[in-house]
Amino acid sequence: MTQSSLDQHYNNIKDKTLLDLFSAEERAQQFTLNMEGLSFDFSKNHITAEIIADLCKHADDVGMQAAIQALLDGEQVNNTEQRPAHHSALREPSNASSTSAEVQSTLNKMANFVQQIHQQQWLGFTDKPIDNVVNIGIGGSDLGPRMVVQALTAFHQAHHIKVHFVANIDGSDLEDTLKDLDPETTLFIVASKSFSTLETLNNALSARQWILNKGCKTEQLQQHFIAISTNTTAAQNFGITENNILPIWDWVGGRYSLWSAIGLPIALAIGMDNFKQLLQGAHEMDEHFRSAPMTQNIPVIAALLSYWYSHYWGSSSHVVLPYAQRLSRLPAYLQQLDMESLGKRVNKEGETLHYPTGLVIWGTEGTNGQHSFHQLLHQGTQIIPTDFIAVKEAMSPYQDQHNHLLACCISQSQALLQGKTLAQAKQELKKQGLDDKHIDFLAPHKVIPGNKPSTTIVIKALSPINLGKLIAFYEHKVYASSVLLNINAFDQWGVELGKQLGKPLYKALTTGAIDPSWDSSTKELLQHLIHSDPS
Repeated sequence: MTQSSLDQHYNNIKDKTLLDLFSAEERAQQFTLNMEGLSFDFSKNHITAEIIADLCKHADDVGMQAAIQALLDGEQVNNTEQRPAHHSALREPSNASSTSAEVQSTLNKMANFVQQIHQQQWLGFTDKPIDNVVNIGIGGSDLGPRMVVQALTAFHQAHHIKVHFVANIDGSDLEDTLKDLDPETTLFIVASKSFSTLETLNNALSARQWILNKGCKTEQLQQHFIAISTNTTAAQNFGITENNILPIWDWVGGRYSLWSAIGLPIALAIGMDNFKQLLQGAHEMDEHFRSAPMTQNIPVIAALLSYWYSHYWGSSSHVVLPYAQRLSRLPAYLQQLDMESLGKRVNKEGETLHYPTGLVIWGTEGTNGQHSFHQLLHQGTQIIPTDFIAVKEAMSPYQDQHNHLLACCISQSQALLQGKTLAQAKQELKKQGLDDKHIDFLAPHKVIPGNKPSTTIVIKALSPINLGKLIAFYEHKVYASSVLLNINAFDQWGVELGKQLGKPLYKALTTGAIDPSWDSSTKELLQHLIHSDPS
């Protein structure tokens, strides 16, 4: 019944403009939801109170509330791998009765590492204190920590400690990072659940050789390496002492792991107290997600809007535009969080789906995006829902520039809303003194249709607690979306095939032996890469 009512709503609203909907003065207030430090304005979307009510009814019909409880209570929501996705347990307060002893023990061990390094008590193989930390990881072991470390630049504590990140198997990533570092004072964090991830292990092996080549003895490697892994044996065989190994658990997915020991580089950058504030912000969003009614539940409403646009309006992508330079890594982080979670072709029962699932997530920081791809947003033919993210408090001493930044953010959402009509375009050209012939020719090119949906998120200040809320909001939006789509948000079998095929191809590149059963393109590419070009 809800599905047919949504069909009817779409038919009723598809020919109305957003400006028509804004004829109601109270609309912005009606469709804005607030938490301490965050505001979510959904008013510039193709919705009415009735549409929201029926979308929420649909969420009820698919068991949204029970699914939220199952996630937060640590039930087995990852049905293909038969385990929980209980990352919310990582950010429960230390005095909560449900807080795991092993989580608290890991936080304590992280705090000890941070204290030793910040107080210059952690010494390298020549007894010099550590001053550079390089995190070696990829995917969830890189994107989240890298994003947060940059976002919270204003909260960096020990300014004699610099945190770097290496992810790519391309050796130039490691080479460019190490070229200005001193092996005597550099500490590596090797973040890999299995301690066998191709990119991470190869970069770690090269980093180890770099240290050894500079005079470090094998028994001194423990002074330069920390591991975050479930495979303690492999980490110890690498040369990392057991005391320097932090755990990561099966119930924590990689793209949800920045709250765990994977967040050690964050804690090293911003200090343990600020790291706990990050956890506190996420916990507050967890509690909101658990207890807020559907019509007031911020992640659920955001997920329902994605469902509305992908299933009824034909949207296939979603753009995220943080108007904050320090959030420039957020779109890349959200790409993994969203697309690795929702890029599925079968439902939880393994049945092939005949409706759209994940959207393509993309974006960059404002105002840079305005000078590259915003043209497509304004005059392209696609409907691309947009998230604008603004920070109320300036992140630099340049308040006037910050006012320009905020003005650009709001004006872009306003332009997507109202556009420019043909009559307005003609009037502008007429004021410029053009004759009627030129006006008639140019005016259609200057028409901006508007009526493009957007949501504006305002953060009071880019602080650890508010960033924690924002990240957890997007996590829960993704999970709520998976419930609406009846898919498993916590497996990622699609990334495995390329890894499997890569092993024999690597062997072919190193030995020259090409399997004759491979397709002609693969064989020709290998021939081209293996053999020298004729002089």
